Amino acid sequence: MSDRPPSPFVTLLNNDVCTLIEAAPDVFQIRFKNRAANAYLVRGSSRTILIDIGLSSNFPYLKQCLDHVGCALDEIDMLVLSHEHLDHVGAAYHLNGRSIIAAHRLAANKIMLRDDFSMLRKMFNEPSVPINVDLWLEEGNLIDLGNFRLNVMYTPGHTSACISLFDQDQGLLFAADTLMPGGVMGGVFGSGSISDYIQSLERLKGLNSKILLSGHGRLSDTPQDDVRIAIQRSHGLLSDTAQLFDALDARSNFEPIMQSVRDLNKLDDA
Repeated sequence: MSDRPPSPFVTLLNNDVCTLIEAAPDVFQIRFKNRAANAYLVRGSSRTILIDIGLSSNFPYLKQCLDHVGCALDEIDMLVLSHEHLDHVGAAYHLNGRSIIAAHRLAANKIMLRDDFSMLRKMFNEPSVPINVDLWLEEGNLIDLGNFRLNVMYTPGHTSACISLFDQDQGLLFAADTLMPGGVMGGVFGSGSISDYIQSLERLKGLNSKILLSGHGRLSDTPQDDVRIAIQRSHGLLSDTAQLFDALDARSNFEPIMQSVRDLNKLDDA
């Protein structure tokens, strides 16, 4: 028998494809049962937003969950994309021209240029459909929904473009793939950096967060424990990568690259 206390969260819908959970009043997690990221619906008193949207193949089930809580697609004022990976943004094209689509400027650039490598298109086999990003977000921006005030935090590490959203009054932390329950980290991809990851986690550690709403997996009401464990793991990962770098004899591997750069410079000077 588990010593973990009963979950404070309420399951509203659960089928073979997705689960709809009320994390807090007017805050809903839509959790898909494939590789798609979680989506979050936040219904404010003045406007409604969706945080991430999942894969295009899951879009019908996303609509089903929205219908279950009486939210039509046309009621979504803004879609906030936490970063550029397609498991988070794949279905965003369905909201082109219907809702404001927002992302950090670095993610917006990759998404709009359809940078397939950065977006992991082959990993998720998503259609190559244009996604328009209307609003470029930066650290310190505030998304005011009336009774929710979400502060934009730039939290790179998983990629260079990750953001988290934090409501200080209610302690809601939407951390996407930067932090997951149990201190699980989303991994370091492409433009990401383990040292940036550590700094981002340290920033999350300083928040008075009460509920962690992450990019994958369950909701957590122990975010302080989660971030403490993630910081320990990230330092271990940093140490492991340093040992691997030494084992690979970095100087001998980099020398051919540097020689190629020197050769190219000679051609430019010719």
